[in-house]
Formats: sequence, structure tokens, C-alpha cells
Amino acid sequence: MNPSGLILILALAPAPAQDASDSCLGCHSDPALTLTLPTGQVRSLTVDAEAFARSVHGARLSCTDCHAGQAEYPHPERQYRTPAEYRAPFREACKSCHFENYTRMVDSVHYKLLPQGDPRAPSCSDCHGAHDVTPPGQPRAALSRTCAKCHQGVYDTYAKSVHGQALLDRQSADAPVCTDCHRSHALGGPHDAAWLLESPQLCGNCHADEKKMAPYGLSTRVLKTYLADFHGMSASLSSAERPEEARLTALCTDCHGVHDIARVDDPGSRVVKANLVKTCRRCHEGATDSFPAAWLSHYEPSLKKAPLVWMVQAFYWVFIPFVIGGLVLQIVLHFWRLVVNR
Repeated sequence: MNPSGLILILALAPAPAQDASDSCLGCHSDPALTLTLPTGQVRSLTVDAEAFARSVHGARLSCTDCHAGQAEYPHPERQYRTPAEYRAPFREACKSCHFENYTRMVDSVHYKLLPQGDPRAPSCSDCHGAHDVTPPGQPRAALSRTCAKCHQGVYDTYAKSVHGQALLDRQSADAPVCTDCHRSHALGGPHDAAWLLESPQLCGNCHADEKKMAPYGLSTRVLKTYLADFHGMSASLSSAERPEEARLTALCTDCHGVHDIARVDDPGSRVVKANLVKTCRRCHEGATDSFPAAWLSHYEPSLKKAPLVWMVQAFYWVFIPFVIGGLVLQIVLHFWRLVVNR
């Protein structure tokens, strides 16, 4: 059945019988109910009835819709050797309704950890919760806090960045959360060449948006100016078939940072004038102190900024059309003369 059709049926179906929920909660409301795995790890089997009632599933799903085969008591015995094995059925339960998101997850960096037997590979419930599932992005900051459960070091760095401060301190709706850059189910990782190739466009999703940038006074031409210079042109020529070529040139994150992005006028910023030569030397060994002066960054030449470059550019705007136009005119006159002299 089409997943969307299944969701529609669930939405139209009557609410689960209260008696069925009460039957399960008769045991699973006990805070002391746990499962001890062979590894010695203890997993709680307690369900918060109020949290489940408030969740997106509480009004339309019964316990056995997700926990198939558990309608009888005592429950069929199941042996779980590791936390990964214990969480595996949850992934399958979500798949039955959310198949489209499941197929996206198959291509994610998280899913690729499963065949390796990595115990850190998250299941759906690790990110969305189990019995307390809420609508995604409510509140917005919860998205990044969820990632922090596994990526605490990255989160701490992000929280101090210009993006993290805007989100966590000022509750800005424009500030990017983890999933804005890494995506949610088709999660891209830092070593994924194809994801790296997309990173300028990911930055451009916000920084080329006039409506988003207007309150902050930021230029929306940063992506256009990047793509017009040597670095951006090299990145744009890297093909999807050979995404590893993206690492042959500087991407946005190579200059501005990744999770530690700072304001361009912050003393600790990688692109502030005092630190810029050090940033350039990461790729251009031996770059002199004057090396960054040859780069206009995201500025477009004008009479105030790089006037000499602007005048040379203006000269060629006139000179090149004049020369090409003259050549075309000369050819036309030659043809005209040949026709007249016949």
C-alpha cells in the first residue's frame, strides 16, 4: 500500500480503545520495569502515559500498531544481545508508515554504520523519541539539541558560533540548525564528497535569500561572487560523477569554518584581516602577508573598493565589444564588397 494512503487510513480510523492502552500501561507505567541486556546495559520499559497522549501518535495509534506481536501476555520471548539489536525493531515499526523517509535514511551516513555493527548507529526513536514524538522542529532549537545527544562536542562548538548564538540565545527563526546543512533523513557527512560538493549551494540557500539576510544587513551576492572567482569556478566545474574534485579548491567552510563560524568582524574569525593569511596558508603554503590582498573576497569591484580593478573591468566592458563589433563590421563590409563587385 502507498505510505500516504496508509497514513490517511490511520487518520480516519477511530481512536484506539482506551481499554487496550490501559491494559499495556498496567505494567508499563511502572518506573521499575526494565530490561537488562547481556552486555549489562539496562533499558527502561516504562511508558509515560501523559507524554504519549500528548504525542503525535497518541490520539490515533495503539501500542500494538508499533509493537507488533505483543498483544498477548506474557509476551513472546525475544533475545537482544546488544542495544543495536534492541533498537532494530523500532526502525522497522516506523518504516511501515513512514516508508518515504525510511528510503531516504538508507542513503544516510547514519545508516551506513549499521552493516559495520557500530553501536552508535541511531534508530528513528533516538532522534524523534519513542512515546513522546512531537512535530519536527517544534521548538526549532530542539533539532540541534537532539543531535547533541551523540555529537556533544560539535554542539558545544556550534553553540558558540554566530549561527548557534542566533538560534539558542535569540531564538532566530533564520538561524540554521543541524538538519539545514546536513539534511535530516538523507544525512550527509563531512567525508561525503558529494555532500561537500553541494555545500556552497547549502550556504546559498540562506545567504542568497534577500528576505532572510535583510534583517542582518548581509549581502546576498556572496554565492554569486564566490562562483565568479577562481575558487567557486573550480568547485562548480567539479562534476557529480567526480565529486572528489570538490576538495581540490576552497569551499565556503574552508575559509569561514564549519561549526565554529564567526562574524566576519569577530577577532577570532578565520576571515578577519589579521587571520586571513593564516587561513590562506592552509592551502597556499608560503603565502606572504600581502597574499590575501590579491583576492577581493565577496566584494565586487567599485570606485570605492578596488577602483583600479573596477576601471580595468570597465575598460574591457567597452573595449571587447568594440573590437568584436569592429571585426564583425569588417567581415560584413568584405562580403558587401564581394557582392557589389560581381
